[in-house]
Amino acid sequence: MSAHLVEDGRAVSGIRIGSSRSLDPQEASRELAAALMPVEGGLSIVFASSRYAPDALAASLHATFGNTPLVGCTTAGEIGPDGYQDGSLIGACFAPGEIDFEIGLLEDLTNTDARSMALFAQALRSRLQARLGGLDNQRCFAFMLVDGLSSREECVARAFHDGLGGIPLTGGSAGDELSFIDTRVIFGGGLVRDAAVLLVASTERAFSLFKTQHFSPTETRLVVTDAVPEKRIVTEINGCPAAPEYARALGIDPSALSPDVFAAHPVVVRIGNSDFVRSIQRVNPDGSLSFFCAIDRGIVFRMARGEDILANLEATLASAAEAVGEVELILGCDCILRLLECRALNIIETVGARMATSRVIGFNTFGEQYRGMHINQTFTGIAFGGRVAAP
Repeated sequence: MSAHLVEDGRAVSGIRIGSSRSLDPQEASRELAAALMPVEGGLSIVFASSRYAPDALAASLHATFGNTPLVGCTTAGEIGPDGYQDGSLIGACFAPGEIDFEIGLLEDLTNTDARSMALFAQALRSRLQARLGGLDNQRCFAFMLVDGLSSREECVARAFHDGLGGIPLTGGSAGDELSFIDTRVIFGGGLVRDAAVLLVASTERAFSLFKTQHFSPTETRLVVTDAVPEKRIVTEINGCPAAPEYARALGIDPSALSPDVFAAHPVVVRIGNSDFVRSIQRVNPDGSLSFFCAIDRGIVFRMARGEDILANLEATLASAAEAVGEVELILGCDCILRLLECRALNIIETVGARMATSRVIGFNTFGEQYRGMHINQTFTGIAFGGRVAAP
């Protein structure tokens, strides 16, 4: 496949975006760096196809971006200047002065407790506050990226939220298409497993965090009667083997269960006064179901009813534009199951084009984070507009 380079046509804004479709990591890194033009004092955020060999990509990113700040992750699909992409390297760059920020890498999530995670986030906030001589939470945001196979996203998101002291947080879980083998975050020139990256920033630009989903609950109830919570596996629903019982509720044969079925028919759980999607990752050989999000015995699921995903996206993007004015960039985290649904509905080109016109740079995830929650089958992110006039 030949390389395809997209350069930002509005570099004067202080935010550049770019994309390379080259399958060669060295060439892709060079092309992306040429589009983003990273410099000391700025910040680059990149999203990389899992088709790149991690060590080769790490070496290439280090060679082309050098010591300039760089964060990102591997993906289940990329969202770039051409809309939905795959097998590509895409990114955005904030020029010096566009945002003041601190970034950090938290490794060994498996053996890190919630208190240490919260202190990590608090330290980044404190460093930024000390450097700026104070912080206004209304002018601050945080963006996290986390290993999507760590099974620690709930704990990390909640701890980061607590440690940030009121700074709003969003983000996504790294993916590897649908392989479920190797997902990594990017920090500097390295690609790291079992880790999370956190960006804490202040900006004079208008910005708005958002979350949307296009599912609502039905009256069909599914009670988790047995599970392995630490592995996010449900073994029994309504006292029956999980996969056959889920298929029965759908009125289909268990052999027909697939990622496309899970994308179209998730379940929701009520937390407080809101309904949150709990998406199924796969059927296991023993008839159990693996989930993308935390589960436990006794949880009551309801089968979900899907609404118009394109209309939902249109409303979300319109609301973001209303909040920030002319959109210069949206850092977007879009669940892989939304991509599968768009593909099944044959609207992937239409949805991708709509994201491109709204300058969405992001990726398809194995889960999303929003204000301390780890969630599924949502589109979350941060929309950035122009600078806010001084009072």
